[in-house]
Amino acid sequence: MTCDEKSDVTIIGGTRGLGRWIAEDLINNNISVKITSRNKSSGEQIAKEIGASYSDNNIEAIQYSKIIIFAVPIEYMVDTIKEVAPHAPQGSLLMDVTSVKRRPAEALEKYAPENCEILPCHPMFGPRVPSIDGQVIIITPLKNRYNQYVEKIEKYLNEHNAKLVISTPEEHDKIMSVVQGLTHFSYISIASTIKKLDVSVKRSREFASPVYNLMLDMISRIVSQNPYLYYSIQESNEINVQTRRTLIDESIKLCNYIEEGKVDEFINNMKNSAKHLDEFEDALGRSDKAISILTQDVRYLKENIGNEVGLKHQYSNNIHVGIVKSVTSNNVTLIKDNKNEVKLKISNIRILSDDELYKWKTENIKLYSYDISILTPKTADENILKDIISKIDEIVSVELIDVYTGSQIKDNQKSLTYNYKTFNKKDNIKVENYIKATGAQIR
Repeated sequence: MTCDEKSDVTIIGGTRGLGRWIAEDLINNNISVKITSRNKSSGEQIAKEIGASYSDNNIEAIQYSKIIIFAVPIEYMVDTIKEVAPHAPQGSLLMDVTSVKRRPAEALEKYAPENCEILPCHPMFGPRVPSIDGQVIIITPLKNRYNQYVEKIEKYLNEHNAKLVISTPEEHDKIMSVVQGLTHFSYISIASTIKKLDVSVKRSREFASPVYNLMLDMISRIVSQNPYLYYSIQESNEINVQTRRTLIDESIKLCNYIEEGKVDEFINNMKNSAKHLDEFEDALGRSDKAISILTQDVRYLKENIGNEVGLKHQYSNNIHVGIVKSVTSNNVTLIKDNKNEVKLKISNIRILSDDELYKWKTENIKLYSYDISILTPKTADENILKDIISKIDEIVSVELIDVYTGSQIKDNQKSLTYNYKTFNKKDNIKVENYIKATGAQIR
């Protein structure tokens, strides 16, 4: 694909991370997308994989675009906007998807043509999520720089069940200094402290409550990701400096209260903090639900030892179907194909629903086909009998293939022949026994 092809959306930096995720999501919704990157060989390959067009020239790439999304790393965002935005087509929309908003918004307003619209944006999720359903997306429209596109973007996000938050670049960065800056810095600091104390994380989990395990999972989630990204998030939001220093000052103050025996001061500080948070019951409800989710899969799997289940790995997307052999607090062992065993981490899998498991089996497991002929009165409705047969648990599908009223059949009878399919070779015995139990006569 060449750079002169038209596209609805061009994503500057759309070959990795959130940029690629947005490209794939839009393509899945029948929107034409062009992606750019400096590495032509890998860019063309990725474009081919996801069904996008590709260009290694940012300015040429946006020539015919209706929407331009800047998805480059934070440290390159302002310079990239400065380079590309002045060449945006008349009436197009320019967006960025970084985690800071003031500086990118100022750059967009300064360098985008006056007849273009601007909509700084911050998706509050990473490229690991399966869809925008339920995800928070913050937009910070600039006064007099938006008109037709805001309603279209809002409509698209609402149709896909995203949670839309409208803010200003200034308010966004102040709040994000807590939501991201303070949270990430605290988690990274805790991880660094645990390492400094030389405490075994694996051993600590054996002593721990679900609350600790949940917290440790969130810390691990942060520190196991790209450290350059998290440094950029800390550095790019100027308000983070004050937020980090305030955290350190408050930590030292509380430490001094304890070491100096100032019980009342410590208690009052904690009470005042709780009063400011002012969501005790809601917080308990949400945390109880999160803790329950951590244990409900273990309970379900233990209750189904000896039964068949379907499990989908959240990262590889591989589906494992088999009989549950054993379950621990961390792992489940399945017996697949009556012989092979597979051991999976429960934290990495999702249990398939009955409908999902059935669909997977019909698409991936060899089906066994059988014909059965049943004598019925001539007045019998063959469709009703077909419906009865289809409700037998072992039946995957059933079709009427013949109606016979010849010399071998009594005048007041007819023979109905059905073809049915099952997952297991010996299920035909169960099916025939079920039909006989209804009083039907099998030829």
